[in-house]
Amino acid sequence: MAERDGAGTGSGKMSLHRCETCSKEEAKYRCPRCMKYSCSLLCVKKHKLALSCNGVRDKTAFVSVNEFTDLNLLSDYRFLEDVGRTADAAARHCTVHSPATKRLLQCLRNKARGCNIELKTLPVGFTKRRENSTTFNSMENKFYWHLKLVFPHCHAEYTLKRVPDDKTLTDILKPYIDPVESDPVVCQRLKIYTASPQSDVQILMKIENRSRNSVRWQ
Repeated sequence: MAERDGAGTGSGKMSLHRCETCSKEEAKYRCPRCMKYSCSLLCVKKHKLALSCNGVRDKTAFVSVNEFTDLNLLSDYRFLEDVGRTADAAARHCTVHSPATKRLLQCLRNKARGCNIELKTLPVGFTKRRENSTTFNSMENKFYWHLKLVFPHCHAEYTLKRVPDDKTLTDILKPYIDPVESDPVVCQRLKIYTASPQSDVQILMKIENRSRNSVRWQ
């Protein structure tokens, strides 16, 4: 999705911006998600591919008080209504009260506690909870984790499923930032990392339970 910029704001405004993808033509569109300017449908598609951008406006993005308008208030109100409906639908879903679901979750928590891991889960109905593929293999006595790798300097994210708990971080990152063994397309996209000495690359984890506009890593 891309919005035609200038509507309601004056068509002359776009002449101040060039396409941030090709850097040749004047911009005609602005992405509601990442606010990047594009000149054509082709450049819109290219920017989505390069930045893993879905083009959908982030309804939970932080808006300062000075920039807050009636439209933001209406958007927040509708968002809360959607959240209420989703939570109600999730609470009514049969899997929430399923004994099998509860036993599986309790088993995961017990196994994690045995490994000195505090396992926290989101309520049923949340997208991250639904997409999470983390499981425990009793035969192998190991966890298979659902991981999300974030490369902030390149605005890139990758999701990994069923990563065994005995796999080292070096091996996990090798297909992405190793200058020899990484995928050529990924290597080009993450060239800031692949071109840097591996000793300069820091691996941090996001601190949970913080507000959206106060993200911290450690």
